[in-house]
Amino acid sequence: MEEFENKNASAPERAQTDGAAPERAAEGGGMQSLYEWVRSLASAILLLVLVFTFAARVMDVQGPSMRSTLEEGDRLLVVNATLVREYRQGDVVVARRQTFSDEPIVKRVIAVAGQTVDIDFAEGTVYVDGEELEEDYINERTYTWEGVTFPLTVEEGCLFLMGDNRNMSTDSRDTRIGQVDERELIGRAVLILFPGPDAVTEQRDFSRIGTLKG
Repeated sequence: MEEFENKNASAPERAQTDGAAPERAAEGGGMQSLYEWVRSLASAILLLVLVFTFAARVMDVQGPSMRSTLEEGDRLLVVNATLVREYRQGDVVVARRQTFSDEPIVKRVIAVAGQTVDIDFAEGTVYVDGEELEEDYINERTYTWEGVTFPLTVEEGCLFLMGDNRNMSTDSRDTRIGQVDERELIGRAVLILFPGPDAVTEQRDFSRIGTLKG
């Protein structure tokens, strides 16, 4: 009888001990999961900071000069110039020239170093190395002349840039800009991340999100 009572008295103690271990294990597992989550989040933030510091940046389009390829308010992903091996005809690029504007300008590469640009302003036609450009990206043909003399051969290390909204764009046809030194480029725009409102409908067309085509 005494032995039986002793066994019964010790049972609750064993039960309490057995129940505490899973509790502590669960608590420890929860803390570890939280730590792993915080570490993953910190790593992701660090990666984003590095990407947007050295590899790319997000920039907003200002003005109508690239309509209708780009609308004012479009948010672009721009690959930093340090990572762009070469610029090609058709690329959409972002440049900054402090003597012209405090804000960056977004334009399209029409010709690269060594190529010759000529424009027939009566017909609105652009020629590069004697060949008429097939410009399905323009809003309208090129009728405005801003003082630069044509034909013009692009100098080494420079680009000839124009906006797609030709008659509403200040670009390499203007003597204040002219040929743009590649060192003045911020980078190449590669993606529309978020669309700005359409100039006519004032609606955002989310189908425009995606790669910019040259």
